[in-house]
Amino acid sequence: MARPTFQEFKKKALSNPEVKKSYESLSVAYGLRKRLIALRKEAGLTQENLAEILHTKKSNISRLENVNSKISPKLSTIEEYAKAVGYKVEIRFVPQSSQIP
Repeated sequence: MARPTFQEFKKKALSNPEVKKSYESLSVAYGLRKRLIALRKEAGLTQENLAEILHTKKSNISRLENVNSKISPKLSTIEEYAKAVGYKVEIRFVPQSSQIP
């Protein structure tokens, strides 16, 4: 029997309501960190370069970008990061999808 693909595994795992709730709670932070990394790279900056601009250490930039980090960055830190790579922060709120009981 063949091993399931990641997509098949993910679909099966997300069919469990507890797993789905946990996954969704982490997806915003994961997406933010992935976007920060992409913006930094688009700006042609290394973590070291960005750390110099922000007057901090590379380890702080690394921690901020780490998708496995349990620490939530302050909004002011995200705003400083965005400004350093040529962006500003804009926050949107979207309605939650309706949940069928």
